[in-house]
Amino acid sequence: MNIDQELKKEGIEVIRTLDRLSINSIAKSVADKLERAFPEQNLSAKDLFMKLSRINMYVAKMPDSLSSAKYYYKNHSIYFNENTDLTHVDVCAIHECIHALQEYRDEKGNLLRLGFCNFTSSSLPGMALNEAAVQLMSSYAMEANLDTVKYFDITLPTYSPSHYALECTLLTQMAYVTGNYDLFNSTLYSNDLFMDKFILLTNKSTFYSIQTNLDKLMDLEDNLSFQTSLLADMDETSKNIEKITNKIAKLRIQIQTLFLNTQNLILTNYFDQKFNAISTLVQMEDYRKKLYNFKDFIGYTDTYSFYNDYYVKKMADLDWKRVEIQNQNSSIPVSRSLVPKKQGFLARLFSKLKKLFGLSNDMVNEKM
Repeated sequence: MNIDQELKKEGIEVIRTLDRLSINSIAKSVADKLERAFPEQNLSAKDLFMKLSRINMYVAKMPDSLSSAKYYYKNHSIYFNENTDLTHVDVCAIHECIHALQEYRDEKGNLLRLGFCNFTSSSLPGMALNEAAVQLMSSYAMEANLDTVKYFDITLPTYSPSHYALECTLLTQMAYVTGNYDLFNSTLYSNDLFMDKFILLTNKSTFYSIQTNLDKLMDLEDNLSFQTSLLADMDETSKNIEKITNKIAKLRIQIQTLFLNTQNLILTNYFDQKFNAISTLVQMEDYRKKLYNFKDFIGYTDTYSFYNDYYVKKMADLDWKRVEIQNQNSSIPVSRSLVPKKQGFLARLFSKLKKLFGLSNDMVNEKM
């Protein structure tokens, strides 16, 4: 199947080649935004412009299911929807331009990696992780603010409320562990810096489980979108309405469960390992603050209590850890009886935790 046939299969019909002036304008705008948004990466707007201006760009008819732009790696080209205002670069255009910058090919020109996505495997592991990373990077480049939305009955903070919201939230949690530098460096240069850092701070099994979960999450969302479109096209008298409706309800539950399980996986594996490494009171305070601030990045439902329960447990564990450290640093052992009683301690914690999820309903945008 040639390129034109593959594009046609996706519903993309080329109208015209984008003129040189427009290509240069897009390339300059994206290059400037990336350099400004990520100073720690030491990006050069001039070098980025040279790379982006060499990309083939086209105006095309595209189905509504696709975004305003689409990068196609097989011919190193970007296709813009005919209805897109090309005088104003949007987050989708930046997203597709970053994809073009990510390409890592062998000497024969075969694509090996696109950021976190491994193209040497037919299953393309890491696809969802990469899409989330590119979307997060694009949102940063557009100076997006952290927004609060609601999907699948999950209230969550995200920099990308319209695209890959759940995946971006989980990736932001991972970046909270590693720092943004490693994440965006690996996104741009298709290296293992972020993966290695995350594995060091958790373990290898956790990283690959999260990667797999993100791929599953994106597949479930695609399936849900497909089933929803089928339902929308059905006649009201169709016998399949109930069947499709049940499928949609089941998919929504699967998506919610997978998201929360993945979030809990990130939370426990990082903070359990970090807790075991505590040996000083300074490290204790750093741990307490970092675990508390993790609340700002989580998604939750009306019945979700895992983070609260985990936080309470770890604060109680820190109480005993403090005694151990003080005993080690003092010639006079500190009696555990001097530690505040556990019931009183927990009561104070529960009082504070009531404020952890104090978002008002006005802050929530019901999306689905």
